[in-house]
Amino acid sequence: TLHDAAHAIFDAIDSRMTSYVERHLQVDRAEADRIRRHYWLRYGATMIALLRHHRVDPHHFLHETHDFEVVDLLRAERGLARLFARLPGRKVLLTNAPERYARAVVRALAIDRHLGARYTIETMRLHGSFRPKPSRSMLRHMLARERVPQGMAVLVEDSAVNLRAARAVGFRTVLVTGHGRAPSRP
Repeated sequence: TLHDAAHAIFDAIDSRMTSYVERHLQVDRAEADRIRRHYWLRYGATMIALLRHHRVDPHHFLHETHDFEVVDLLRAERGLARLFARLPGRKVLLTNAPERYARAVVRALAIDRHLGARYTIETMRLHGSFRPKPSRSMLRHMLARERVPQGMAVLVEDSAVNLRAARAVGFRTVLVTGHGRAPSRP
């Protein structure tokens, strides 16, 4: 949501995820792409389904699928750091991306000093299990951990599914649209 991932980053990640599924499930590319899309739609994060159904190593998956220079593919609004500085309230990053990728994006956008906390997919765990967006239990847990009263948190997001879950647990929500072309993600 902080940048236009549909510009080039989604393609890079989707291609790497499809290749990962192809290698680890030993299926052809078309079937791997179909599986990746299905898992993303059903679980909100391909990694969750691969972990649950195929026992892949989540850290290996995240490393392989996000192993590229983010800065080379990044496209974002100019002056984002100035806009962040003017926004009232505490800002918390909540992303289904891995820490290394999120850190590179935040650094490239020059907004790292404006963030009070970061929740990446590696930290979105409850009772030992990964629970990324749109997990309502994870969203409730994050609100409690950040000590944010119900109705005082705002989730800015480009996914309607994630926004519905957030609204159901007490977030106010903002849907971001207009990032270039439609993402290749289902």
